[in-house]
Amino acid sequence: MALTLRTDEELEKALNELVEVERISRQEIIRRAVLDRYERSGHGARVAESTKVLVERRGDVLDRLGKE
Repeated sequence: MALTLRTDEELEKALNELVEVERISRQEIIRRAVLDRYERSGHGARVAESTKVLVERRGDVLDRLGKE
């Protein structure tokens, strides 16, 4: 699939520096950034769900710990 990406001066500078440092293509830098962002965006939801389950299962213990 093709995608046209409009960049500004700041993004161009960042991409060019990353290409030099990481020795990978601009496409791969953008690909990794998007996938990393995608993975992190789901992290908050997973933490919230895990917290909900923990509170449901062990809320009494958490309450006791908070009172000491």
